[in-house]
Amino acid sequence: MSTVYDLIVIGGGPGGYLAAERGAHAGLKTLLFEKRSLGGVCLNEGCIPSKALLNSAKHYEHALHANKYGVSCDNVAIDQKAVVTRKAKVVRTLVAGVKAKMRGAGVTVVMEEATITGKDGANFAVSAAGTTYLGKNLIIATGSSAAVPPIPGVKELLGDYVLTNREVLDLQEIPKNFTVIGGGVIGLEMAAYYAAVGSKVTVIEMLDHIAGATDLEISSMLQKELEAKGVTFLLSTAVKSVEMGKVNAEKANGEKISVAADKVLLSIGRRSNCMGIGLENIGVEIDRGVPTDTQGRTNVPGVYAIGDVNGHHMLAHTAYREAEVAINTILGKPDNMRYHANPSVIYTQPEIGSVGKTEEECKAKGIEYEVAKLPMVYSGRFVAENEGADGLCKVIVDKKKRNVLGVHLIGAYSGEIIWGAAEMIEMQLRVNDARQIIFPHPTVSEIIRETLWEFKD
Repeated sequence: MSTVYDLIVIGGGPGGYLAAERGAHAGLKTLLFEKRSLGGVCLNEGCIPSKALLNSAKHYEHALHANKYGVSCDNVAIDQKAVVTRKAKVVRTLVAGVKAKMRGAGVTVVMEEATITGKDGANFAVSAAGTTYLGKNLIIATGSSAAVPPIPGVKELLGDYVLTNREVLDLQEIPKNFTVIGGGVIGLEMAAYYAAVGSKVTVIEMLDHIAGATDLEISSMLQKELEAKGVTFLLSTAVKSVEMGKVNAEKANGEKISVAADKVLLSIGRRSNCMGIGLENIGVEIDRGVPTDTQGRTNVPGVYAIGDVNGHHMLAHTAYREAEVAINTILGKPDNMRYHANPSVIYTQPEIGSVGKTEEECKAKGIEYEVAKLPMVYSGRFVAENEGADGLCKVIVDKKKRNVLGVHLIGAYSGEIIWGAAEMIEMQLRVNDARQIIFPHPTVSEIIRETLWEFKD
């Protein structure tokens, strides 16, 4: 008779491995499937390796401009192969850490592709490499993949010339001309990296702005910063075809243009991996992702979907929290997801940190709001450590209730301090409540407190 697990998790990315760990620690007999590498896209082909590259670029830029700080650096150069080698080492170290966590928690890990085959009585049946496993509860955490549009030439050249987030992290040479299709987070981060290390970078974006749903004032500042570093932006422009050596596009006014490209990064978004895993065999509803409620439950009792596959917020830290909510729900502990205080970061130089509502969102929803803003140079530490740099802190509050609705930052350390703003929104702190928080001095985080004092009582 087959072993019956209390919990089967399909997908070993951030949401999947954390769900497995939390479940096992709570006493659930847990089985985790992963077909490629523990850590998923985030650890192996996304969040972590891209930050390793960006950190190398940051060190390179600091060395190039060290004279601003009274330091002399000669013969500054970047070794792309060494950068990629270090990136791989970082990934191996962290993947090993995830494996150790699974062993320590007592999770059974099967490194095979899994398919849901149906039900065996009250249990779900999952098959992998010719073996069937049974589980009382099922968590789907299969993540997402790069969207590949039907643009002529893209599919034919995908993998070597047209790159996704996977291949772009392994380039051994810096391309002379690097063209990015899509001005979202992945595209901007890689544009920033390759511009910093010497590529001529062009970003082609269909919208009239970059960075998706980011506050428009903040995203406009980032665009200007990147343009100053040599990045060319073609906004309101659609890619029509891709050929070896060039990308053909058309502007909104009908003007046709061709952009030279030695490598092309395709980064127009991601699609949930909800097909081909057997969800239809147990009647799980599938839309653009797997629809869930605030506990992560699908339409089938005992089946949960967390992380990118549910399509709510394709962010690793969102998947972490969704994993905890799903496990708590399985254990009968009250919990639910709240997405209104879900922070996001763009790890360019400078960084963007955002949480809560933007001005554009407030206007669209008819919310009466007030805004206070301060340049980052109001922070003593920012000025001491960022010669000639600029930035902005922007706080949005409800005009009547006076609670914090959104905080948007651009400047060094933004990604490290935005969580504090998320807490303000999560706890529905009013301006006067948030002002009473003691911030350490001197830190860049103080800019939030200073901005709060810009509101009139």
